[in-house]
Amino acid sequence: MKQPLLISVALLATLACSTVLAPFELVPPTATVTPITPTVTVTPTLASPTLTVTSIPPLPTIQSTPLTYGMAFRDVIYCTPNGQPMRMDIFFPQTGAQPWPVILYVHGGGWIGGSKILGPGVADVPALTAGGYMVAAVSYRLLDDYPFPAMIEDIKCAVRYLRANAAEYTLDPTRIGAYGSSAGGHLVDLLGLSDESAGWDVGEYLDQSSRVQAVVSLFGLSDLRNADYSQSLRRSAYKLFGATDENDSILDIASSVTYISADDPPFFILNGDKDEVIPASEAQSFYDLLTLAGIRADLLIVQNAGHGFVPIDADFTTPSRAEITEMIIAFFDRYLKGD
Repeated sequence: MKQPLLISVALLATLACSTVLAPFELVPPTATVTPITPTVTVTPTLASPTLTVTSIPPLPTIQSTPLTYGMAFRDVIYCTPNGQPMRMDIFFPQTGAQPWPVILYVHGGGWIGGSKILGPGVADVPALTAGGYMVAAVSYRLLDDYPFPAMIEDIKCAVRYLRANAAEYTLDPTRIGAYGSSAGGHLVDLLGLSDESAGWDVGEYLDQSSRVQAVVSLFGLSDLRNADYSQSLRRSAYKLFGATDENDSILDIASSVTYISADDPPFFILNGDKDEVIPASEAQSFYDLLTLAGIRADLLIVQNAGHGFVPIDADFTTPSRAEITEMIIAFFDRYLKGD
């Protein structure tokens, strides 16, 4: 195994204002992971703890330290649209051969809130790093202050930043995945399906591609015209995206389904069967469109789960949240590691 590379002078300059995070307390998963099939029917009734979200505490200033397993950097500036610094937290793998595959985490929050250190997807970070993945949790400009497509421009710039600094971070630029929840699911859908022709590759590192090799979408919105959404979500989305009515072209521009083509990466779509914000029918429709276009896709409808996979009629979902994490890792292993 190669020894971890010393962090470069250029990278240290970028990280000079960052802070070092103590690694998560990681416990490698012990359950056997069953490969995901295009349609998933889950029958076990395993007790599951309710989802808990881990907040990352502030920690001391970064020192000149060799990059190594288990390290984490907070608030690394990855791009500066219009001079505004955008930041990401980078969590290094606990194991695995270098160069490491990397996963981008995009938080939710209705496009107007949320944080890179919070959200349902944070629960997956320890298992991902234990499984040999570097994880980059990104912030992005929000719709209450910046009109669409600012946020997807930021997400794409984050991917380009990682590729541009692949040698410094010892990551593999050919193995980049993304996952996001709710509004973050919508953004990773757009990231996975759109290419340069969408016009969202702007700003820095334009010599790098923003395409990713695998996408996990957790209860994300893929079609802003879907009539099955709750009325409150539709009104909110129309207002946030600047639509004048249901026929406004911005709804097509901001919908990931608009950009589906046969060369898109594999997708794993997950949704709760009792989600009243993003209905399960949205996930089914998105899956159908992807497979019709010849894209490799898996679909999981989580039983007894509302938005965020929160249990509804009992204190557990099927599969459990821990089992969902294992399935997400199995998906990324299949397409980013060839397992």
